[in-house]
Amino acid sequence: MSAVGDLRVLLRLTNFRRLLAVRLLSQSADGVFQVALATYVVFSPERQTSPAAIASAMAVLLLPYSVVGPFAGVLLDRWRRRQVLLHGNLLRAALACCTALLILLSVPDWLFYASALTVTGVNRFVLAGLSASLPRVVDSEQLVVANSLSPTAGTLAATAGGGLAFVVRLLVSESDAAVVLLAALLYLSSALMSLRMSRALLGPDPDVLQPRLVAALVSTARGLLDGLRHLKDRPQAAHALAAMTLLRFCYGALTVMVLMLCRYAWSETDSDGLALLGLALGISGAGFFAAAVLSPWAVERFGRYGWMAVCAGTAAVMEPALALPFAPAPMLAAAFLLGLVTQGAKIATDTVVQTSVDDAYRGRVFALYDMLFNIAFVGAAGIAALMLPPDGRSVPLVVMVAVIYATVCGTLLRWRHGRATAH
Repeated sequence: MSAVGDLRVLLRLTNFRRLLAVRLLSQSADGVFQVALATYVVFSPERQTSPAAIASAMAVLLLPYSVVGPFAGVLLDRWRRRQVLLHGNLLRAALACCTALLILLSVPDWLFYASALTVTGVNRFVLAGLSASLPRVVDSEQLVVANSLSPTAGTLAATAGGGLAFVVRLLVSESDAAVVLLAALLYLSSALMSLRMSRALLGPDPDVLQPRLVAALVSTARGLLDGLRHLKDRPQAAHALAAMTLLRFCYGALTVMVLMLCRYAWSETDSDGLALLGLALGISGAGFFAAAVLSPWAVERFGRYGWMAVCAGTAAVMEPALALPFAPAPMLAAAFLLGLVTQGAKIATDTVVQTSVDDAYRGRVFALYDMLFNIAFVGAAGIAALMLPPDGRSVPLVVMVAVIYATVCGTLLRWRHGRATAH
């Protein structure tokens, strides 16, 4: 069946559409909230942003909850996932309202970061729950197309939410608090949408549920070790996660570089820099959409590892060619390309993990996946902070990223050849 035909079949599945709607509303709220944070931390006129400041903000917002990510997965495998989506989004709506109030009160930075940290922390549960729930609403043979559509549509929703945030900020006297309140409204809408699914639909099954919170917390350490052993016994998933972590590192380093270029090298005012950043995000979103269209055919043509290798190899060649001029036009082309290859590799990785990990362990493994994503991004920001000059132009950083892409490509091809030989 063609990719278009598969897509039509998926969209006829009522529960898939409902889960997708929850994701779209939730991730559009994420996009709104992230733009509010970026404009408040990076583009505020009174702040002199540096790569180190950006890295510090990313570490504060992402790293602590990355460390506890596996514990979130253990709880995900014991709580009804529908309830996680409902209560997680309700909690984020309330916390976003608190963050907006703190912005209006001009509180110290540490208090603002603490509030924003709680919003992003709950996000660990929601995103892992969405990914772990997907195999419960589609058949196994439809997972590649579902992974093309669902996470990519969520990323596009986040991009659209970011664009909406820019518009609201311009209309409401550049008010970051108003943008955060918009995110709260979208989180609330996502929570209400989850009520259209039954409590038991998304699993886990009753025989693996442990509904008592105290009992779940007591068994967290043992459950985490079980999840790690489960992943260790499934090299396909472990290899895909390792490759995707390195690709995420590359994406994070280049993101910090583009932030600094937009802030200082390509614009004379904060508003111009913010507009350029918005344009880069939109073009990268178009790359995500292209990956959703292309990946089902590419996975069928090259295999999952093969498609990941094509993505990494393409980036290894094109990233230095487009980035080294440090000019807006080729860098925007690079944003599209990197959006395509990063999302294309992620679609393949999601499918590998979902098909090689047992349902009772998916929450833990996807929480580990999420942890690796965030640690790689924060680590990349830290390395970029050491390598980037104030204006964002760094040849060594561009070359380092290209080498990592090439290494990942070669390693994936060896793994793919080893699997073919074993069979």
